[in-house]
Amino acid sequence: MDEISYKILNILQEKARVPNVDVARQVGLAPSAVLERIRKLERQGYIDGYEVRLNPERFSRRLVAFVTVALGAAADPYAVGSALAAVPDILEVHDVAGGDGYLVKLRVADTQALARLLHEKIATLPGVRATRTTVVLSTLKETARIPIAAGSPEEE
Repeated sequence: MDEISYKILNILQEKARVPNVDVARQVGLAPSAVLERIRKLERQGYIDGYEVRLNPERFSRRLVAFVTVALGAAADPYAVGSALAAVPDILEVHDVAGGDGYLVKLRVADTQALARLLHEKIATLPGVRATRTTVVLSTLKETARIPIAAGSPEEE
């Protein structure tokens, strides 16, 4: 990847719906050349997809919590992880090192919805031994952007 490809990726991370003509203007290429580069970056797996970020407050999803999910000795970690990932209010599921099996990020309306989710959807999953919840009071930064720069090491 060259410097122009890195610039294109940074522009798309900032605003995925930016018109191709605007990207071309910013990187100094023809729109057709930019489109071909974007398609190539998609084919090579640098771009996984495009998402719209919704305002969670407009959808009554003000409360963010992180839940550590400890597994029982006989638990099937893959089954528990898959079941957690299937719960719509759960935004992220991470298999973590240490005593806990998974770290889960979720977003719900309020503490009552959180309690229902914990008791009815998470704690009842086969293999879940215990949970520990941390409620977010305020968020200073939340992003899915990956900081990149020309010359960044590439993962194979």
